[in-house]
Amino acid sequence: MTALNILTRVLLIVGGLNWGLVGLFGFDLVAAIFGEMSALSRIVYALVGLSALYQITTLVKPAPAHAH
Repeated sequence: MTALNILTRVLLIVGGLNWGLVGLFGFDLVAAIFGEMSALSRIVYALVGLSALYQITTLVKPAPAHAH
């Protein structure tokens, strides 16, 4: 697994946990840490979104052929 795969998966886990907190308790952890819609919060939200797009491409990209 590449470093980019690990990083994007970690960001997706952070994003998923944050949305779970928003849905269950109305608590936005990213906003609580970095400020509501601050530049840092927006960067985190954007990175989570870009991570999702990257992970989608890994799902639809054909697997490399293995040499025998």
